[in-house]
Parts: sequence; C-alpha cells; structure tokens
Amino acid sequence: MAKQSIFGRITTLAKANINALLDSAEDPQKILDQLVRDYTNSIADAESAIAETIGNLRLLEDDHKMDVNAAAEWGGKALAASAKADEYRAAGNAADADKFDNLAKIAIQRQIGAENEARAAEPQIASQTDIVNKLKAGLTSMKQKLEELKSKRSELVARAKSAEAQSKVADAVKSIDILDPTSEVSRFEDKIRREEAKVRGAAELASSSLDAQFESLDDLGELSEVDARLAALKAGRSTPAVEAPASAPYTPGA
Repeated sequence: MAKQSIFGRITTLAKANINALLDSAEDPQKILDQLVRDYTNSIADAESAIAETIGNLRLLEDDHKMDVNAAAEWGGKALAASAKADEYRAAGNAADADKFDNLAKIAIQRQIGAENEARAAEPQIASQTDIVNKLKAGLTSMKQKLEELKSKRSELVARAKSAEAQSKVADAVKSIDILDPTSEVSRFEDKIRREEAKVRGAAELASSSLDAQFESLDDLGELSEVDARLAALKAGRSTPAVEAPASAPYTPGA
C-alpha cells in the first residue's frame, strides 16, 4: 500500500499543470515553494521505492535464470541416465537398465518442474519490468518538473523584486515631482526665491541710502555758504558778490 501511494503521487505530480496552479494561486511564490518541497520529498521517496521494486524484479529474474539453468541441467541428466540405461539394456543387464531409466524419469520430472517454475515467473517478470519502466519514466518526468519549478520560482522571485524596485522608483519620483506645488522641492525652491528677493531688496535699500548720503553732503555745502555770508553781513561787510570776469585792458586805436 505504501508503494501504491508513492506511485500514485508520482503519477499525480508528473501530470500536474504548474501554470494552472500558479494562475489560481493567491501567492504563486508560496505555491512554488510548497511544490518544490513536495516534489523533492516525493522524488526521494520514489527513488527508494523504485530501487526496491527494481531489486525485487532482479530477484525474480535471478530465480527465473536459475530455473532455466536447472531445467537444462536436469534435461542433461535425464539424457545421460537414459543413454546409460540403453547401454545396460544392450548388454543384457535389464536391472541396471531399468534403474537408470528410473533415474532418467526423475530427472525429467525435475526438468519439467523447473520449466514450469520458469514459465510461471515470466508473466510476473514482464509485468514488473513494465512497472519499473513506467516508474523510471515517471521519476524522470518528476525531476524535469522539479527543474521547471525551480526555474519558474527563480523567475517569479526576480520578477517580484523587479516590480518592487520599479514601484519604489515610481514612488520616489512621485515624491520629488518638481511640478507638484506641495512637494518638498517646490517649497524649497520657493524659499530660495524669497531669500534671493530679500537679498535684492537689501541691495536696493543700501543703494538708495548711499544716494541719500551724497545728497546730504551737497545740502551741507549750500548751508555752509549761507552761514558764511550771514557772518560777513553781521560783521558789516557787504555781501560779496559773485566776481565778474576781468575785462581786457583798453588799447587805444582798438
């Protein structure tokens, strides 16, 4: 029964439609992992069972060979005993002739028994040989399925990792989208622009303050002249007029 169970598992697993199993699975990777374990364990069990079956077949074949050899040996003994009986009978020794004829009969009976044993074993040997061949084919198919499973598992894991990486990249790109006004980059850019505007404003303010200082210097010059004239007025001096340009000396006959 244990063998039949293992043989049934070999047939079931060898015929398993992996793609259909994966299509119907919620988590294909878990299904593949479980299938790899099942196939690996079943292959180990199958190899042990098949080895035992092959061993039994070889025993049957050995017994059959022994029966065939025994039949041939007893046939040879029967022939030798019959020939000896014929010699004794030709010599007029009927008693010894009968004795060897009886031995020949016994040998023939043993020969027939061995032949019957050999013939009886032949159908069983043929059946067991067919079973062993099918089991070997099933085992080979299972090993091929196992390699297919391992390959699909590796492919699936690689695709899952690739999809995960792509998802992470997409999320990262989305999070730093400069067109998104709510993104960190956009806010940082706005902050820099405000700082740049502030620097320009400070520069403009500094420039206007410097112009005002130069204008105040001009005003101070004018006030100094006014104060000087006022002081001269108070001292009884006439307010100095603006000097006219010196005229050229008179030249007679000019």
